[in-house]
Amino acid sequence: MSAQPKLDDRRQTPATVGAEYRRVRAATVALCATLAPEDTVAQSMPDASPAKWHLAHTTWFFEQFLLAHFEPGYRRFRDGWDFLFNSYYQAVGPMHARPQRGLLTRPTLGEIKAYRAHVDTAMDKLLRERGADPEVAARVMLGLNHEQQHQELLLTDILHLFSLNPLQPVFRDVPAAAESAPVALRFIAGRDGIVEIGRAGEGFAYDNESPRHRELLHPHVLANRCVSNAEFRQFIDDGGYRQPALWLAEGWDTVRREGWAHPLYWDDALETTFTPGGRRAIDPAAPVCHVSFFEADAFARWAGARLPTEAEWETLAQGLPVAGNFVDDGVLCPLPARASGGGDHALQMFGDVWEWTASPYIGYPGYRPAAGALGEYNGKFMNGQWVLRGGSCATPAGHVRASYRNFFFPAARWQFSGLRLARDA
Repeated sequence: MSAQPKLDDRRQTPATVGAEYRRVRAATVALCATLAPEDTVAQSMPDASPAKWHLAHTTWFFEQFLLAHFEPGYRRFRDGWDFLFNSYYQAVGPMHARPQRGLLTRPTLGEIKAYRAHVDTAMDKLLRERGADPEVAARVMLGLNHEQQHQELLLTDILHLFSLNPLQPVFRDVPAAAESAPVALRFIAGRDGIVEIGRAGEGFAYDNESPRHRELLHPHVLANRCVSNAEFRQFIDDGGYRQPALWLAEGWDTVRREGWAHPLYWDDALETTFTPGGRRAIDPAAPVCHVSFFEADAFARWAGARLPTEAEWETLAQGLPVAGNFVDDGVLCPLPARASGGGDHALQMFGDVWEWTASPYIGYPGYRPAAGALGEYNGKFMNGQWVLRGGSCATPAGHVRASYRNFFFPAARWQFSGLRLARDA
């Protein structure tokens, strides 16, 4: 499967920056093509946001951090929208409470579309005139990668919303995966000793991927592929959700409080799962997804293994092509691993499911967030969250790389999150 190239910092021109801007912005709108206006307003839980809010917030980012900063005399589209569509940038000003975003019936979807058009027109002018300015280009690239993150969130938030509808509506018709023989689970020796991880080379990367630094890895092995639905079913059948010894204390409390007995979206008969294409039979060979860190950790304990650290994962991924099952392929569901030669090499490192790691989300040695409001993008969330790696079937192609660090709270399940096993050697 193909991965579209990312704009490289070394080749930025007003034309290439502008083309990338239009491509990414159009992709967000295209994701909403099958949604009715009513679909874009509702908010299924505090962790999710309405599709309409995603459309507006990503637009606000360009208005706030580019147009208002670089375009003299720029007039904001509407007074008060700074308050509505600021997400968490305290240095910019106050914001509407996140759990109440679903109450915003106004502005209408039509007004949000007009907002996007207004900002896109102004951005087109800015990029024609100042697209070669390194600071402008850098902020545009940050804004576009930010928008790609929200494209994935838009999909996962809509999936969660639709899953709560008794009619189980279909977000989009997606092709059924071709049947294939499962790839045997094997373990691959990882690198040990002193290794380097973190951003390397040219091109865009978030500040939390830096600085590149050394880590000490002890001898270990990692699974050649992600854990499958069939393997996770064995964990369930063996009473995995009823054995407190397998769980971290907070995880066991969550299991009991929430009544977890299987991954999110599986039915109680363990036969079907809810997908962007509606409710479908569970594919035994496909990667298990929509599991929390707590579930991933408990499964690993049950399997006599553990989760890999992010340094172990990254060193295995270094040098591999960033290709896989991404949102651009239109499948919108994890696919079974496919390999020739018996699967003796790393598979599914990119795409399909985000892979939980055993690493807490903290700054690398020497990490310093940027000054000003943009410094709030990553650094202030380095508390109580866990790192995931690799991207998913809802991630835009070209958005991730070996050093990319995603992060969520350990009970989060509505993302396309799965796991890969590791063991000490």
